[in-house]
Amino acid sequence: MHLLIPAAGMGRRMGSDRNKLLLLVRSQPIISWTLKAAEAASLISWIGIIAQPTDWQDLQTIIQKQKLTKPVELIEGGSTRQESVYNGLLALPSAAEQVLIHDGARCLATPDLFDACALSIRHHSGLIAAIPVKDTIKVVDENGIIQSTPDRRRLYAAQTPQGFDVKLLKQCHAEGVRQGWEVTDDAALFEKCGYSVAIVQGEETNLKVTTPQDLAIAEFILTERE
Repeated sequence: MHLLIPAAGMGRRMGSDRNKLLLLVRSQPIISWTLKAAEAASLISWIGIIAQPTDWQDLQTIIQKQKLTKPVELIEGGSTRQESVYNGLLALPSAAEQVLIHDGARCLATPDLFDACALSIRHHSGLIAAIPVKDTIKVVDENGIIQSTPDRRRLYAAQTPQGFDVKLLKQCHAEGVRQGWEVTDDAALFEKCGYSVAIVQGEETNLKVTTPQDLAIAEFILTERE
């Protein structure tokens, strides 16, 4: 299974002026923990990291320290996550039929989750890891007035990995470029093109490290796993 890791973002919400994935959690860069899980996942065979060339030297150093046994390729990122993923899809080996896409900032995903998604994508053209929403969600208007309360039983919080048929996802990204669509994840593109996306049970601890508070939580979770 081929894995793409978007890693081209800056850490502005983290209060950082550099790629947040190079910030340290338990004395190791955030991206290192993501790579550890991908390396330990038995069904992942190839890893592509999508990042800006200014970070490539740092990433090469991290990859060498990790002593990864799986091939890792650095791919130039775009100006948006959507553009970066499209670049990654175009850089996949020609033999790639399915792909998993996992945000580098979700450094707490386990090898078991990668493998569960890799197994499931054999039976679906698109899927996402997701967990049921625990809170009651309110839909509000532009004035902050509640308009509706969706049934919580039908609400899921999207995570990554997300998995797709490579040919179909490439078509969806090309259509997104033509139509000028701007989406926050690849599943949304897939849905816009009329394809179905299945749910794989995610992990409560699979949070996206975005703020300094998230860093502290990630430190705690990783310490607890030892």
